[in-house]
Amino acid sequence: MLLITRTFSSFFFFVTIPLVLITFTSSHAHPHPIAISSRSMADMERFISAGRGSNITGISEFKKYLWRFGYYLNDHNINITSTCFTDEFDAIFESALISYQRKLGLQVTGKLDSLTISQMITPRCGVPDNNGHTHMHSVKNFVYFPGKPRWSGPMPTTLTYAFSPEYTIHTLSLHQIRRAFRRAFTRWSNVIPLTFVESDDYGFAEIKIGFYSGDHGDGEPFDGVLGVLAHSFSPESGRLHLDAAETWAVDFGESWSEVAVDLESVATHEIGHVLGLSHSSVKEAVMYPSLRPREKRSRLHIDDVRGVQSLYGSNPHFTSDLSSLQSDISVNQAPPPPLPRFPFIIVLLCGYVLSFFIVSGP
Repeated sequence: MLLITRTFSSFFFFVTIPLVLITFTSSHAHPHPIAISSRSMADMERFISAGRGSNITGISEFKKYLWRFGYYLNDHNINITSTCFTDEFDAIFESALISYQRKLGLQVTGKLDSLTISQMITPRCGVPDNNGHTHMHSVKNFVYFPGKPRWSGPMPTTLTYAFSPEYTIHTLSLHQIRRAFRRAFTRWSNVIPLTFVESDDYGFAEIKIGFYSGDHGDGEPFDGVLGVLAHSFSPESGRLHLDAAETWAVDFGESWSEVAVDLESVATHEIGHVLGLSHSSVKEAVMYPSLRPREKRSRLHIDDVRGVQSLYGSNPHFTSDLSSLQSDISVNQAPPPPLPRFPFIIVLLCGYVLSFFIVSGP
């Protein structure tokens, strides 16, 4: 679920992007997406000031968000549904919120502060955060799916992938899509003894890639622009789905859209799920769950490499110097579109007339 002259600050997302509560994606699907309409800044401030014991309309939607991503079931071992949430800021919600802040690398406040809300409204992968086994090591944190599934068979091995001929997009050419995915697959095959080969036979390919809109039959309906960008399933399902409603881009220099999403970054992230990795807590990692519009994060971080190599071993040609890996997060600033010529001439004429009256006097 990994680039204009404006900087996309937390404030920008806080004000302009609706809070979208994303569908829970796993092998056991929840069929109903949740969405919250845009709120005013004043309304958001009411949430920011809330603490345990507060009762504010809308708190229940934040509870649903945390439930969808596993923070209730995993942390409290209770069986609840999305229909039983109230608007009370209770102790369980506070605990789930703290778990969310820790998982996403935020300051742990136990409150709906501006950074936490900004993180919640950032576009992201639809796979839940707390759905697997966390492996802790010295400084990093990668996560597996339950049961630590992987593609079976002796290593090295080859997996085929194919694009759905029916579920695709036309805003990018097939050549652009294939190139972005080829680069994404190569990033993973460079570090593990797996080779990925594109196939023309979609029906028999191990990894099936498609762009879908809304409810597309897997129990995980997409929600339109931003919100959930994509989702995929653990081994050996091989299903990798992207939201066709997004403005997918392969070169931000050629796209001025403020909601453009880097296809290669999302593809690299979702392939990590297909290989058996869940979400990382490391913000620089490809497997971190969220990705802002016009942000590119496609180069594997040391955390991604350690995680996938723990499942498959190392590519014999891969260097053992993991410390040389650097993150590849950038916000590439494309120039804004030029001002129309006609309004510019009007401004010049107005300025000329004004200066005439100033010089001439009454």
